[in-house]
Amino acid sequence: MLFSDAEIDRLVAEDVPFGDLTTDSLGIGGRAAVMTFTARSPLVAACTEEAARVVLHCGGRLTAGPVASGTRCPPGTPLMAAEGTAAALFAAWKVAQNLIEWASGIATATRELVDAARAVNPAISIACTRKTVPGTRRFSAKAIRAGGGVLHRLGLSETILLFPEHQAFFAGEGGIEAALRQLQTAVPERTLVIEVKGVDEALAAADRADVLQLEKFTPEQVAEVAVAVRRRPGGGPVVAAAGGIGRGNVAVYAATGADVLVTSAPYTARPSEVQVRLGPPPPSQA
Repeated sequence: MLFSDAEIDRLVAEDVPFGDLTTDSLGIGGRAAVMTFTARSPLVAACTEEAARVVLHCGGRLTAGPVASGTRCPPGTPLMAAEGTAAALFAAWKVAQNLIEWASGIATATRELVDAARAVNPAISIACTRKTVPGTRRFSAKAIRAGGGVLHRLGLSETILLFPEHQAFFAGEGGIEAALRQLQTAVPERTLVIEVKGVDEALAAADRADVLQLEKFTPEQVAEVAVAVRRRPGGGPVVAAAGGIGRGNVAVYAATGADVLVTSAPYTARPSEVQVRLGPPPPSQA
């Protein structure tokens, strides 16, 4: 994923809107400094490249790294190192650290879900929704991909997803059949995802949908739909289970026969822990 200079600039401007009052007041901004980032907890790295750009944006220079997003890092793994003036590195410090910790927390949680699900069903996908913290969607998406997840409809412009709430507007005009005719006319080349609320509704929609999104089904209900779909002549739609899926039950849902598990759980994951050391260069480098 590519991030613009403006996106990096916004991260820095949020934390350093009018300069660094402490560093400026101490009169140390022009002194030489070094900074290192190290994994304190086990993590899957994410947005390290963008954190490195924060350092460069603030006037620092990279001396090592960054480790690539998606890398599994045990505690003690060096993630990135930089040098520059104290003013540059103090300006970049917390912006870069917060970005790595937060994004790596999402990536690590995603990787845990993927690993747990694929231990039961190696072919299953973990798809993460657009239920991100407002303003963070693009960085969140990179973190999900770094953790081995896939992206599930990150915006309304992306896919056709027919909700029961859409169908309600056609209640007196032919119901779901009228809605489907309208979609076929308007966007005939698009994949059709239909969200359903019950087993009977899912089976009734199975010959119309490319993807059945089972909203808040129990594992037993998902399994019932998956078995019925597989028995259809010529196969059936993709079965995606959604709603309430997280670390505690992902393996159970993976065993149902669903093709995709849809979740937003990684977005509320605890940030990973990254240790940052910032100070004057050692005498050998001074």
